[in-house]
Amino acid sequence: MGKSSSLLPLSLCSLLLCLSLFHVKLANALGTADGSEEWGYVQVRPKAHMFWWLYRSPQRVHSASKPWPTVLWLQGGPGGSGVGVGNFQEIGPLDTDQKPRNSTWLQKADLLFVDNPVGTGYSYVEDKEAFVKTDWEAATDLTTLLKKLYNKNERLQTSPLYIVAESYGGKFAVTLGLSVAKAIKAGELNLTLGGVALGDTWISPEDFVFSWGPLLLDVSRLDYNGANKSNSLAEKIRQQLASSQYGEATETWSQLEEMISSSSNNIDFYNFLLDSENDPLSTVAVASSKKLQISEKLTMKKRYSMYLSSKASSSGSLDDLMNGIIKEKLQIIPKNLSWGDQSDDVFNFLVEDFMKPRISEVDELLSLRVNVTIYNGQVDLICATKGTEAWVQRLKWEGLQNFTNLERKPLYCNNDGVTRGFVKSYQNLHFYWILGAGHFVPVDQPCIALNMVGDITQSPAAAPSWIKKK
Repeated sequence: MGKSSSLLPLSLCSLLLCLSLFHVKLANALGTADGSEEWGYVQVRPKAHMFWWLYRSPQRVHSASKPWPTVLWLQGGPGGSGVGVGNFQEIGPLDTDQKPRNSTWLQKADLLFVDNPVGTGYSYVEDKEAFVKTDWEAATDLTTLLKKLYNKNERLQTSPLYIVAESYGGKFAVTLGLSVAKAIKAGELNLTLGGVALGDTWISPEDFVFSWGPLLLDVSRLDYNGANKSNSLAEKIRQQLASSQYGEATETWSQLEEMISSSSNNIDFYNFLLDSENDPLSTVAVASSKKLQISEKLTMKKRYSMYLSSKASSSGSLDDLMNGIIKEKLQIIPKNLSWGDQSDDVFNFLVEDFMKPRISEVDELLSLRVNVTIYNGQVDLICATKGTEAWVQRLKWEGLQNFTNLERKPLYCNNDGVTRGFVKSYQNLHFYWILGAGHFVPVDQPCIALNMVGDITQSPAAAPSWIKKK
């Protein structure tokens, strides 16, 4: 913020001068004159408006045999903004200082960010009754948006779509994947679904809460007393889920997080090697945030924004960026709407779905032969690898035993000979273990994340093999 436009390849100053209305490609969309960016709103239901932002890669390679992919990025929360967080803090072309990001995923694919569900980020509702209450309702809205974007756009149709999600976004991704597959089969949606990728995703809350006590005991952040308390609350959650007491399970989850925080001296739920409040940048970010006054059950979402703010080099908050120069650039955001104003309501209206598992949806995607990729950061706690491995073993997919029996292959970056991760693949299921990464893999391990997305999307720009041959 406050930087000279000479620093920007996508200079905000020049962008403001060259905005144009697209009449042919995407109706009612604004964008840059060179077509490298487009954005707009889709009214997915009466009084429900969803915002999207599409970036086209300057490194796009045209190949009939290997088409250039598009990544649809879905943020977590629920209520986290893909247009804000995913774009400016993780994988987009510019960071929160509006400087070029060397590890942007635009090197491998076009990027489509959507503020999902409605009420998130720049998306908004005119009436609270229009908020979604289930993951499936969110998927229906996203499918409506994709129909609007794709069905009359041949350029988009030639680019296979990969749904890549983080955190709670994984639950949206699997329901959307099934909704898209159904719409394609019915002839209602003209696109090619390349696959679904689940990054540190909240697919099975029960498995994650049961992973916390043993994991933190092993790494000495809980003692036996703390681990026993954790396991006891996890068991309470299990019983509540078995009795379909989903709202109550969400409240117990919040109690469990608070207990772990107090017993571990405030461990960071997004990187269990860190404390949540010992980073001075995090303290600055929290002090400048407009969203401190939130209820106890929003603990995870608060930590989510704190962690990413502390990882960024920004001299100001993401709120300031999105409600300042970005809102001015986009031109179509309602004047009375501030970015993220409705995000707390997004969480509140999804409270009954928050603790529901989506393992069966992953099974269904696999049975439909959709490529499913799972990747997990080694030091994540909230969606710990231990919990992810546990829910994968619950799959009823016929290839699970063969997948389990395979040996992993080591992964490297930049030929440095250092093991950065492991991968295992069988048929249409792929699993990446990312070493040294917490919840936000693209932030913590940008090199390996970039190589991984090249593999997931089969990008024509994918790097040479980064898997060591035995």
